[in-house]
Amino acid sequence: MDFLRPASWEEALAAKAEHPAAVPIAGGTDIMVEINFDHRRPEHLLDLNRITELGEWEVGEESVRLGASVPYTRIMEDLRTELPGLALASHTVASPQIRNRGGVGGNLGTASPAGDAHPALLAAGAEVEAESVRGSRLIPIDAFYTGVKRNALAPDELIRAVHVRKADGPQQYSKVGTRNAMVIAVCAFGIALHPGTRTVRTGIGSAAPTPVRAEAAEEFLNAALEEGGFWDSGRIITPSVARQFAELASGACNPIDDVRGTARYRRHAVGVMARRTLGWTWEQYRGSGRTLEGAA
Repeated sequence: MDFLRPASWEEALAAKAEHPAAVPIAGGTDIMVEINFDHRRPEHLLDLNRITELGEWEVGEESVRLGASVPYTRIMEDLRTELPGLALASHTVASPQIRNRGGVGGNLGTASPAGDAHPALLAAGAEVEAESVRGSRLIPIDAFYTGVKRNALAPDELIRAVHVRKADGPQQYSKVGTRNAMVIAVCAFGIALHPGTRTVRTGIGSAAPTPVRAEAAEEFLNAALEEGGFWDSGRIITPSVARQFAELASGACNPIDDVRGTARYRRHAVGVMARRTLGWTWEQYRGSGRTLEGAA
């Protein structure tokens, strides 16, 4: 196994172009497990730790440009206001040591359906900034996951950053596991209210071959909130609406039975999390969160 250690982003792109099968490593929280258990033995590892710009972020007027290697700890401590859903998800990632090393770019590159960041990124409407020696492009998060541990990156592309829209309303994240952190999710759910567009987005993890949105649930809730005048009145969402939203979210799942949980349990748990997180975000919206919209 050869270890490539570029000193700049340009050198990294050149190395990836020369060795398309090279596996990037920054935090190493996924790839090192596979190597240590001899599940994977790549010919080349591409160490990105000398490229400081990958650990930087920039807060713009509408979005945050998050370097691929920004540690989860920094998201938790410095971006809670702009990216509350992702900050909540970051709290559930592994141990403090791993949160100090791991970043969103690793979750995206691995594209495991159980990655903790995926539901929050889907709910927020993120875009992945991919680059190669041929140029750069933005990949919408909805189009990024293409299969079990597969993504839309070309063989010569690397993830440079993630663009995440700044929260314009409350966001929540919930994860089922045997404990709060240091555990792979049995299933996870993220939700984001977008009062500016009067829409709701969701994200589901570890309950389908890829991270997915509960699009039918979103469409139902968007219509129910608009037709019922909930955005303007701030009324409590009726139990029947919450129940239907939860059932549709559960129906978006396509889980499997494994050592962490059964398919039936995952569907049930996603429905419970959908109902609860909807309640939490709506209570925030009715209170201080509603001021983000200017009380339309």
